[in-house]
Amino acid sequence: MNPLQSVTEFGQSIWFDYIRRNLLVSGELDRLIREDGLRGMTSNPAIFQKAIAGSADYAETLAGLAGRSDLDTQAAYEHLALEDIRQAANLIRPVYESTDRLDGYVSLEVSPRLAHDTQGTIAEARRLWQALDRPNVMIKVPATPAGLPVIETLLSEGININVTLLFATGVYEQVAEAYLGGLEKRLASGGDIDQLASVASVFISRIDIAVDNLIEERLAGTTDHEEADRLNSITGKVAIANAKLTYQRYKELFSGPRWDSLAEQGARPQRLLWASTGVKNPAYRDVLYIEELIGQDTVNTVPPATMDAFREHGEPRARLEEDIAGAHAVMNSVRQLGIPLDEITDQLLRDGVRLFVEAFDKLLGAVQDARATEGEATSIDEQGYVLPGDLQSAVDAVLDDWQENNKVSRLWARDAWLWSGKDEAHWMDWLEITCEQLGHLGDLHRISRTVEGKYFTDAVLLGMGGSSLAPEVIRNTFGDLEDYPNLHVLDSTDPSQIADVEAAVDLSRTLFLVSSKSGSTLEPNILMDYFFARVSDAVGPEKAGRQFGAVTDPGSQLEKTATERGFRRVFYGVPGIGGRYSALSNFGIVPAAVIGVDVENLLDRTEVMVEACAACVPARENPGVVLGAILGAAGNAGRDKVTVIASAGIASLGAWLEQLLAESTGKDGKGLIPVDAESPGSLDVYGDDRIFVYLRLNTAPDSGQDAVMDTLEQAGQPVVRIQVADIYNLGQEFFRWEIATAVAGSVLGINPFDQPDVEASKIATRKLTEAYAASGNLPGETPLAAAGGLTLYTDAGNAAMLKEIAGSDASCPEFLKAHFGRIAAGDYFALLAYLNRNNAHTEILQAIRHQMRDHYKVATCLGFGPRFLHSTGQAYKGGPNTGVFLQITCDEANDLAVPGHKYSFGVVKAAQARGDFEVLAERKRRALRVHLGEDTLAGLKVLEAMVSAALSG
Repeated sequence: MNPLQSVTEFGQSIWFDYIRRNLLVSGELDRLIREDGLRGMTSNPAIFQKAIAGSADYAETLAGLAGRSDLDTQAAYEHLALEDIRQAANLIRPVYESTDRLDGYVSLEVSPRLAHDTQGTIAEARRLWQALDRPNVMIKVPATPAGLPVIETLLSEGININVTLLFATGVYEQVAEAYLGGLEKRLASGGDIDQLASVASVFISRIDIAVDNLIEERLAGTTDHEEADRLNSITGKVAIANAKLTYQRYKELFSGPRWDSLAEQGARPQRLLWASTGVKNPAYRDVLYIEELIGQDTVNTVPPATMDAFREHGEPRARLEEDIAGAHAVMNSVRQLGIPLDEITDQLLRDGVRLFVEAFDKLLGAVQDARATEGEATSIDEQGYVLPGDLQSAVDAVLDDWQENNKVSRLWARDAWLWSGKDEAHWMDWLEITCEQLGHLGDLHRISRTVEGKYFTDAVLLGMGGSSLAPEVIRNTFGDLEDYPNLHVLDSTDPSQIADVEAAVDLSRTLFLVSSKSGSTLEPNILMDYFFARVSDAVGPEKAGRQFGAVTDPGSQLEKTATERGFRRVFYGVPGIGGRYSALSNFGIVPAAVIGVDVENLLDRTEVMVEACAACVPARENPGVVLGAILGAAGNAGRDKVTVIASAGIASLGAWLEQLLAESTGKDGKGLIPVDAESPGSLDVYGDDRIFVYLRLNTAPDSGQDAVMDTLEQAGQPVVRIQVADIYNLGQEFFRWEIATAVAGSVLGINPFDQPDVEASKIATRKLTEAYAASGNLPGETPLAAAGGLTLYTDAGNAAMLKEIAGSDASCPEFLKAHFGRIAAGDYFALLAYLNRNNAHTEILQAIRHQMRDHYKVATCLGFGPRFLHSTGQAYKGGPNTGVFLQITCDEANDLAVPGHKYSFGVVKAAQARGDFEVLAERKRRALRVHLGEDTLAGLKVLEAMVSAALSG
């Protein structure tokens, strides 16, 4: 028995806070009832909206409604919704019967526009009840002042009611009174009450969000340690305490003579239903609002992701009546601290109605748009592909396998069986992150308001890998927005690159975001130390902390450092999300909010893609699964060089995709090698080891790129085209590719959520920096050759091979030619440049890579160190041994000291380069290092000439 089924042993019923057409027709609902003991469902206009906008669920029905001029938009929506509710009620009817009408209900709400209209709500509820014509449905009515009299009236008429948007115990008492009054009124009119059912839906997480935000504001403004301790002591506890005390009141109300007389006539208690139980704060256990609220005669309506999490690691126990004294103590503290809980719950009710209206309006808009396009989904980025016959057959086989073996559902259930059977389930919280972020919109809006038009002119993000790549994509895609800080992303230990960023900002008016999931990553920590010292010099040590924020997982060392140094704010990551899957978590969304991106719009559009990729969507209709099947099948067929061509407006996506694909799949001798920023070439330079992906920004297309893709397609190369509607669909691509990468990992037979070879380079680097700290020098090296101010180095194994090819006394160009001559068909060439990532250096390195591509007709990669170590470095070391590497290092003309350490940034970078090379050599990779002098640009020009000579010679 899984944890979801076990909950029923404690008297609680699990309902599903989700409904859409594919859930019903795919067999997924049947599976949930059978395997998870699901006992009811609640509908949600937001889910309807996203399913209509982003899937083919309703296409056929909407196409049929396109010409129905007799139906307005709301009537068209009701046509869809009523059909779903009836079908769901039919499917769950056996639960209704086997539990003697206790469970097996499906809820549909009246229009939230009627929340303040008593008579309008009564009329609509009657109409919906009659139209549904099912005994196991409930009509949802909000607990507004206008809604309270509705409850009594409808119950007196024999209509089942789900009372929604309950926050305060006092309002719950009025709802219970309306329920009791409705039963009594029905009995007085001669009606039966033994068929009636009702639940009172108490919302949970929204209370904690509101109270925690208020506590955070109070903490920021207090210097009273005792008050701070008391505030901290109730953080994250108010919603559960409120629910526990509401349950105690429920027990009182449904006992005694009045209730006993109703019970004798067959009445059942109006059970408390816990709603909004998805945890929105990553600092809390993700199943907190299920585990802490399990109790007799209750219901918990659970969103899909929380249900999957509880199935995977929930710990069911009857906790609802544990520590009632502690719940009273929490609420006493709330009153003593002057937290206006009544005002908060009143505001939550008003906000809840407003949010429901907004969701309903979006729903009607989606219906209207879909009717206009005869049912076609218009809100997700269109994806198409043309593949050679053999690859198409392989993709078809993968999609058949995923459909027949229910693998889409298993992915969403975090079933490690899809991959290696190890710890994959612990790294999949990215599946529900957009929903959680939408629950934090108030906090995200506060971030924007804090910096809008205020003191800060710039923001600098200090991070590496997953902590820096998504913010860089967002910065480059959205640009500098008026009235908000300009964002600079620093993910390098190169002293000149650090100095360039420092020179570009006013230290006294710059916000620094230190971004590190673990909080122990070397680069952001030493960058933080450097800039904290510089800001302290500029504004004084006592003020420096107010110019810093941190994004990190709860409990990390960075969180502790941030507290010690008085950082303005700590934003939490989600422990169950790996760095490269964190674009839609706070690691990407907080920087987006800082620079003024409309994060609500971004996340709301992303949710449409989430619904398009949902567990109940068939494999062939699921855009993320289809893309993953293509990538995985292509990799297995030897087409493992994923060549990304993107419109200029979204070109930065390529660097993010490099990490996602390479670090996720490049291991166990397998992997996808992403090829980013390689300019298009003639057809003859492309072998049969590539697949091309075109990310086309429809608002700013490039006709030249269009023509290139047409040519490639006509030549028989596999081409995937994704039409990105506009830049606010960026989040859709983050999510699509995360799903696709997880699927591709399964097809390739690897774990897409670990990165074993990244750690190897970190260990090698750590040994070298420790050696430097002890001796004041890095270990000596013996050059292979030197000329023109350049020096070549390599390991003993590669040196022996190169000397055998070129001769022991070969010149630098001859050794380069020998090294390049080891490139074979199906290989790729990678430049690993430990240099300042500026335009001048990039231009020369791009020229070198294209010379290599055109001469050897192989895919080429260009990465700047140390940032690629947290990205493509995994595939270079753990993926297929098809890479030929040229590492480039330099001397530092102007090094920078790392405060508090014996080494400098230049030493760290040198140690990282050597550690990287050491691991490449250990893995028997074909690698050569060229070391430039202090004049990096001049050295690169010499190198370019040597490469040209080697190729022409």
